[in-house]
Amino acid sequence: MKKFFSISFVLLLALSGILAGCGSDEAGGEAGKKIKIVAAHNQTSPDNPYQTGLLEFKEVAESKSNGDIEVEVHAGTIGTEESELVEKLKLGAADVVLVSPGFMTQTGIKEIDLLAMPYLFDNYEHWEKTVDGEVGEEMAKLINEKSNNDFKLIGYWSAGVRHYYGKKPLEKMEDMKGLTFRTQTSGVVADYWKKVGAIPTSIAWGELYQALQQNVVDSSENSYPYFVQQNHHKTDNGKYITETAHDYTTRFLLVNGKKFDSYSKEQQDIIIEAAEASVKAEREAVYAQEDEYKEKAIDDGAKVNEIDREPFIKLAEPLQEKAAKDMGAEDLLEKIRNLK
Repeated sequence: MKKFFSISFVLLLALSGILAGCGSDEAGGEAGKKIKIVAAHNQTSPDNPYQTGLLEFKEVAESKSNGDIEVEVHAGTIGTEESELVEKLKLGAADVVLVSPGFMTQTGIKEIDLLAMPYLFDNYEHWEKTVDGEVGEEMAKLINEKSNNDFKLIGYWSAGVRHYYGKKPLEKMEDMKGLTFRTQTSGVVADYWKKVGAIPTSIAWGELYQALQQNVVDSSENSYPYFVQQNHHKTDNGKYITETAHDYTTRFLLVNGKKFDSYSKEQQDIIIEAAEASVKAEREAVYAQEDEYKEKAIDDGAKVNEIDREPFIKLAEPLQEKAAKDMGAEDLLEKIRNLK
């Protein structure tokens, strides 16, 4: 049974040192001054778990502040690409965004790509122990310090467990050889799928339905709530789903660190409380929707099969070790493995 671990430990430890001396009304903001927060994610479906999480963030922030904090939620309306959202956050055009480790590595914080490694996690419990514990705390500090306070992590969200879907089912790992596969085209993730034999291909999320439909790409990967809500399973190149379970995904809920430090201590505390509530709401939505949207895909005619994951896992392990060594994160990898 999926279980929630308290994120207070991570957030308080990661932020306590950062907030000290910069969160008082004298040093960092006027008490009672109204602020507006632009919060954004890249998904356009109103049923997406991201939307559930940010709406919970809005509800808690606005109610706890008695209206002194206004939150404006954007569902893909100021960017459907995570790179756009990261740039807007850095420039101050957005205040809270949701991004993946892969896009964060483009900012030069290479260690966080560790969390995107295929087959790093065994199950949701393993993932939660990782992000809600010591490893999550260390990642939060790395993001803040290496971004020079451009980014401050205030919560770990999930985007579900990712599976292959494409124009044919996978019966064995070798069936991926030569398939164009929509995934990251650089970094640890791309290296892994190249080793499998696939051809990593870059397609914008908003253009993927058409790309699958028009045979531009043979296959893709994502979790049920995300690709089923976009009807990818209704295309010829998306109707076969093989449950590879290669990634229990991590998403970073980030604020603009410099702007955060300008808020009053009371406002900072409310934002952290709203972030904690959003984490719980978003994860609950993901976990519930995975079963719901798997059934919907089957009802719509998609074909689902399981596969022996052991060859995939064995291929991943040495690549994890090499990548961790290259990014100076060997100790973090060991800590994650010890939590299994």
